[in-house]
Amino acid sequence: MFYTSKRRGEDGIGAIIDFLLTNARLVLGVGGVAVLGIATLAVKKLIERAGRPPDDTNPDKKVSDSWEELNLVSSSPKVFQRGIEGVVINQITGATKKADLSEPAPQVRPQTRQKGSDPAQPLRRLDLCVQTFSDRLEQYYCTRVCLSTGEVSRAQQRALDIAMEIQGFLRSKHPDMPLGEMTLAGSLLDDLQVVRADHACLLVPLQLDPGLWTPIAGEDTFLGHPQYCMVRRSNLEYFPRGRSYWDRHLLGGYLSSQLVAEQLRKSITETMNWPRLSGSLECEVRPVLGSPALKLEIRSPSGNFEEEQLFVSILPMVRSGDMTLTAQSEITGSFDYVWYRSLYTNETARLAGLDEDAGVRRKCLKTLKAVCRNCPALHKLSGAQLSNVILHMSEKERDWSEAAYADRFQDAVAELIGFLETGFLPSYFKPGVNLLQGFTEDDIDEMGFMLYCAVSEPEILLI
Repeated sequence: MFYTSKRRGEDGIGAIIDFLLTNARLVLGVGGVAVLGIATLAVKKLIERAGRPPDDTNPDKKVSDSWEELNLVSSSPKVFQRGIEGVVINQITGATKKADLSEPAPQVRPQTRQKGSDPAQPLRRLDLCVQTFSDRLEQYYCTRVCLSTGEVSRAQQRALDIAMEIQGFLRSKHPDMPLGEMTLAGSLLDDLQVVRADHACLLVPLQLDPGLWTPIAGEDTFLGHPQYCMVRRSNLEYFPRGRSYWDRHLLGGYLSSQLVAEQLRKSITETMNWPRLSGSLECEVRPVLGSPALKLEIRSPSGNFEEEQLFVSILPMVRSGDMTLTAQSEITGSFDYVWYRSLYTNETARLAGLDEDAGVRRKCLKTLKAVCRNCPALHKLSGAQLSNVILHMSEKERDWSEAAYADRFQDAVAELIGFLETGFLPSYFKPGVNLLQGFTEDDIDEMGFMLYCAVSEPEILLI
């Protein structure tokens, strides 16, 4: 919140801020992300100008001068096609003309304690415009990125309680199904979740006899994808079908991730007693219908506390050596027999190993994740892409001290723009994998334009 006085045109500046905050979601929703950046930049310049002593120039000329630096940005064809820029500029210009910017700003003098005065008298708050970007970024990290220990603990405990209930159910329902202990995984476990503790991942390990099953790396299959793997049934001449429980999920001689996931989904969602489970856990638990994966939704008993909402994804997993394979049809698509090789554990371990000094790499990653989650134009960027950007940067940047936090954050924005320009973001551990492969040209244009605006005015990412 900006603190200004009536003498400096509180009505005009307040109208600007109210207009931006009220219409931000609408503007962003129709693709005018850059307009918000332009408007925010204009407001910032006007407030800074209002805080300086006046000169002899025409106040109307001052207002018009504030738009000179926007000519390059406003030339975007997308902005003009939607006709949004003119509406925003007209509204802001009309509001600012009502503000008396020509009056001098009140001098801020240090308050001295007089005899008999109240010692608890609060000091006058300083304008937000005197803050540096480093200060704002640190404030953003502390107030909008980090999660409280209590919130994380509650979410972890609920996910583990669900894991225990489901595991007990599967053992009683399918006693012959060889499954390992369900484990919690993902960002909630590794302190990489931001904004809100609202999603978790449970891994269900399949126990496979290594003499009967052989994983095949994606490079060695006809798919040629480094992260698509297949699990082949071997030694059929000596150990025919039926020797392994998982033989019933064979598809063309390979273990089908789709069939395994479908059996678990049906067993859990269609057979479990959800009202009884909700009563025992003292929270509402129900499966998410229509989801391609097995996902559960957990809500607080009253249903009024949105921060207590938790989505739990349950993924079948095969572990062989250093490979972790998961059944994720939303990634592998229509290949029913393909397993996805997750590199999340490798990336997280590498990041933690590099970050033993000040922890700034993880801090930058979490800040980027929060920015992308809060900004509709960047919402499609996931933790996998952002963590790989940080890992690539670590090969070039050596200073990851706390004092370099803001610089490294801005470097990460510039680095990401470079990857978007080429349309290729290589995986740190699998350089042949393009992490931007699933994005359309429109997606890349929208994300690139938003980030490009943030190069000169990074504050627009902290709105």
